[in-house]
Amino acid sequence: MYRSKTQGVGSSLLKKHKGRIIFYGILLAILIASAWSWVPVTERFSLDLIPGDHVPVRIVLITDLHSCYYGKEMASLIRRVDKEEPDIILLGGDIFDDKLPDDNAKFFVEAVSEKYPCFYVTGNHEYWSERVPEIKEYLKGIGVTVLAGDCSTVDIGDVMLDICGVDDPTRMTVQGWREQLDQAYSLTDDTHVRILLSHRPELTSVYEEYDFDLVCAGHAHAGQFRIPFINRGLYAPNQGSMAQYVSGIYELSNGTLMEVSRGLARESTPAPRYFNHPEVVVLDLY
Repeated sequence: MYRSKTQGVGSSLLKKHKGRIIFYGILLAILIASAWSWVPVTERFSLDLIPGDHVPVRIVLITDLHSCYYGKEMASLIRRVDKEEPDIILLGGDIFDDKLPDDNAKFFVEAVSEKYPCFYVTGNHEYWSERVPEIKEYLKGIGVTVLAGDCSTVDIGDVMLDICGVDDPTRMTVQGWREQLDQAYSLTDDTHVRILLSHRPELTSVYEEYDFDLVCAGHAHAGQFRIPFINRGLYAPNQGSMAQYVSGIYELSNGTLMEVSRGLARESTPAPRYFNHPEVVVLDLY
């Protein structure tokens, strides 16, 4: 049988470079998956929390922005929020970063606080920046309600919401953090919808001691690499490997619902996101 010399050379070259071709193919797939996972999405949840016949209340939850870039003057993120026409916005910590400049975060919060009631709690990175008093004063100055062991009652239509909030415990003792939580809860009314805004999702054993209807949190970044189909994070701070509380709605043992946002961090974090789109969370309360 005749086989051309050219065919033989081609086959030899293919075998020689097969390993390299596989390597670059895998690398390309990783880069594509990472780029795709940077694309923001809007996740919507409907929660049955309001007894009787009422107009739904729409909450937008924003966490872990880390002053990352979403278009010139944050226009794309602002448009995404405006499209939802929220009744209130919850800012669940790490809106500012400890390394990136504040510009993007300020563009965003200034724009949305002019249109919607906004409520904020601190995250660990804001404490790491050593600028928490400055950040709180700035936010108060533009009309954002800063929650730190207190509760703000909001009347939306004929629905009363108690929005409670606690500081991130990074620079606090456990006792000090629990005192904030106790103080906030003591200001709630059991005829209202009681919501806790707290940066940390892993403190479920504490949240289960209170009768909040809803806890809103972030912090985990969905484990950075969210494992498909099982909704676990490869590794999340304060949860470790195979992190459980990373994305979506969880029902705690006392019946409290907890929403954990994947957050909006992108260039602030060295490790790329995989199967883990940054998100704006929309909560419709019925």
